[in-house]
Amino acid sequence: MDSEISPRPVPAKPLLRVLHGEAVWPPPVWLMRQAGRYLPEFRAERAKADFLTRCTTPDIAAELTLQPIRRYAMDGAILFSDILVLPWAMGQDLKFIEGRGPVMEPIRNRAALDALSPARVAETVAPIQETLRILARELPQPTTLLGFAGSPFTVSCYMVDGGSSREFGVTRAMALQDPALYGDLIALLTQATTDMLIGQIDAGAEAVMLFDSWAGLLPPSQFRKHVIAPTRAIVEGIRAARPGVKIIGFPRLAGLMAIEYARETGVDALACDTSVDMAQMAALCPSTLALQGNLDPIILRNGGQSLIDEAHTIRNALKGRPHVFNLGHGVMPDTPPEHVGALVDAVRDIG
Repeated sequence: MDSEISPRPVPAKPLLRVLHGEAVWPPPVWLMRQAGRYLPEFRAERAKADFLTRCTTPDIAAELTLQPIRRYAMDGAILFSDILVLPWAMGQDLKFIEGRGPVMEPIRNRAALDALSPARVAETVAPIQETLRILARELPQPTTLLGFAGSPFTVSCYMVDGGSSREFGVTRAMALQDPALYGDLIALLTQATTDMLIGQIDAGAEAVMLFDSWAGLLPPSQFRKHVIAPTRAIVEGIRAARPGVKIIGFPRLAGLMAIEYARETGVDALACDTSVDMAQMAALCPSTLALQGNLDPIILRNGGQSLIDEAHTIRNALKGRPHVFNLGHGVMPDTPPEHVGALVDAVRDIG
């Protein structure tokens, strides 16, 4: 077998050990959006360049990724980037507007879809791969380097609706009213996402995460078609090309469908949102499946003894099985940095 695609040995890093199905105590900890506006050093870097420039300038993106590692010695360092880099790399217009979020030229017809160019992606995301190479050199030895992408359904929501929404009604209507067009968009995103994540792995990512932030909007039949099926294809594509690389899936607000998602997609870890009782999820899932989560970001923002108590409740409920401590969603921008430090210490029983 070609050495490039030989399975990787089980590593010593705590986070990777958990992703390989081992129960580690205390559990490894990292936080979604741990590189963000709650850190003063992040805000200082933010003032130097716009968002896309920060994502595609290796020195800046690496620095932003490293900041929470220096402060808190997190067990995972997730690449500073954005899920919408992929459609932007294929040629879709993208702007980030303060107070509004991402704004895109919407994909509403065959001509707009055909104008996208997957062939552009490798060259456009080359700076992001360089960021990963920098991080692979500079991260502390125990820290796992995580790549990521948005899952096809969630990315398609922004591409079709043209920006943020609570319901993404235009996208969901297209899936029903023009299934051929929407299916082709999902197929395009599935292959492009697979290729991009393999590129991240080759640049140094030791595991990858798929964010399906809006999966919970779909009823079960559509969830199976537009969330589970493309995620399974991405997992299979990565496994075929880079055996042994572990994959975390996050079907946010999926409810009971998250169990079917974990079973049918083959992800190595299921990231759980704040609506999930982790003890109940552990009882319903195979003992070899790693669970990630799921502290409420508002509890983190508020801090105090309730933060410590809730962290211990989640952590202790999963003792003896593979668990990565994380939030149920991202760190809120107005979270005091000392609360993050208190959380990490509580998970690790420091102090």
